[in-house]
Formats: sequence, structure tokens, C-alpha cells
Amino acid sequence: MAFLKRLGFYLVGLSIGIVFLTIFLKKKSEETGVEFCYFPNCRTLKDIRSKQILYSEDINRMLADKQLDSLDITTLLTDGEVDFGRSDTKSEACKTYFIKGFVKEREAVLKVRNCQEKVSIEGITSE
Repeated sequence: MAFLKRLGFYLVGLSIGIVFLTIFLKKKSEETGVEFCYFPNCRTLKDIRSKQILYSEDINRMLADKQLDSLDITTLLTDGEVDFGRSDTKSEACKTYFIKGFVKEREAVLKVRNCQEKVSIEGITSE
């Protein structure tokens, strides 16, 4: 069999396999809600979201005054970018992370203390 013919069969089989695999994995991730996090930003945010979240007095005051919504915080913890340059990732007890994102179409930075069993939202500032 000629090389080009074998290459054609290989590429057709490979493309069919990729299509089936993407359909299967997409369906599986929608059913189970499994998220594959390989990069540090995704892994950090997923770890923060998986723990019990406590709010500081400042955040509770902002929530009570309707300046901030819990959905805004959830959006930051889902779509935000962790600023590892400003964050304290070397601490043993509780690591401090600064998460940048948008709240009500304005750029904001969320300060989060990530401990072993709980997460404390310390404050939010706009930039």
C-alpha cells in the first residue's frame, strides 16, 4: 500500500476518534461537573471554592449595604486571575491570595486567606 494511502487512512481514523472523544468527554463533564485544572490559577481558585467561605466584617457590611453581592464574589472566585506576585504562597498556616477580576464592570481585587479547612474573604478594593 502506498504511503499516502496509509497516511490518509490514519488521518481519517484519527479525526473520527478525536470527534468521538470530544463528544464523550464533553458529555461526561456536563453530567458530573468535573473540572480539569492543570494550571496554578485554576487549581488555586478550585481549592478556594471547595472550602467553607467566611466573610470579614467589611465584606458583611458591604453585603448588607447592597454595595456588593455574593454573586460578585462567586464570579471573582470562578473567573478571576490570581496575582501570585502579590500573594503570600509560602505561609504554612494560611496563604493569602489577591484575586483580580471585574465587579459591576469595574476592576476589583479580592483579598482571600486560604487556611486548611476554611477560607476567609478579607476585603475587596477597586483599581
